[in-house]
Amino acid sequence: MNKLAITACPICGGTHLERTLTCIDHYASGEVFHLCRCKDCDFIFTQDFPVEAEIGRYYDSPDYISHSDTKKGAMNSVYHWVRSYMLKRKARLVEREAHCKNGHLLDIGTGTGYFADAMQRYGWQVEAVEKNAQALAFGKEHFGLDVRPDTALKDFAPNSFDVITMWHVMEHLEPLNETWETLSSLLTEKGVLIIAVPNCSSYDAKKYGAYWAAYDVPRHLWHFTPGTMQQLGLKHGFILAERYPMPFDAFYVSMLTEKHMRHSCTFVRGMITGTLAWFHALVKKDCSSSMIYVFRKR
Repeated sequence: MNKLAITACPICGGTHLERTLTCIDHYASGEVFHLCRCKDCDFIFTQDFPVEAEIGRYYDSPDYISHSDTKKGAMNSVYHWVRSYMLKRKARLVEREAHCKNGHLLDIGTGTGYFADAMQRYGWQVEAVEKNAQALAFGKEHFGLDVRPDTALKDFAPNSFDVITMWHVMEHLEPLNETWETLSSLLTEKGVLIIAVPNCSSYDAKKYGAYWAAYDVPRHLWHFTPGTMQQLGLKHGFILAERYPMPFDAFYVSMLTEKHMRHSCTFVRGMITGTLAWFHALVKKDCSSSMIYVFRKR
């Protein structure tokens, strides 16, 4: 298998890298992967991950909910309930940050299409792209969405979108800097870029260490904090205009982590940790399990 070895930090270009954690792929393979940290800017990434052409098999699991939409088990039931609640909150956030109630929106990595469908029903003109064939087919079949493969990004005209959204997608994309260049090209000058990613400086990440489910190796290549997200945006001509916590994520991630650790009463244990993480995020939002970042062009 071809693997990609990172020799220079994708954000700052620094070469002072150190191994920081060793994580296991609990979903698909049981393989071990190492996380490295850049000593110059603190960016953390998965080292020696499978190249894009070969990583597909690591997504082939019926438990991978963003692609399969499975409702099996208590944890996935919680996921679906929270998603229904969050769809409304995301729609309001888009309208508030875009300063309008309709426009042209691009949802990258739309998964099974729930958010794209919601925004279309709210009156937005929506384009959706998705790499996974199973998820793409689900969006078309269940919502009638015209979901395009991710290769369609190059077909959109520059300055086409008022809003671009990426909900838990950026951490999966191998061409990190190239993706940001594409985003800058597709967004209008006054457009809004909204990105949600796990936060590896969160309360639950620190509690669980290498077992933290949101490291999700090797599917998650990049592991962001509020500081490294801001640096990445600045590198590509964006300013971080706002950031919002996603405290609900801590419940699902903690339950999943407890399952990976083979603890008993995973639901209860996860709820306890999720509640503690919730309170930490109330005191300091940068402790939230996941964060939503709102960027605008400089």
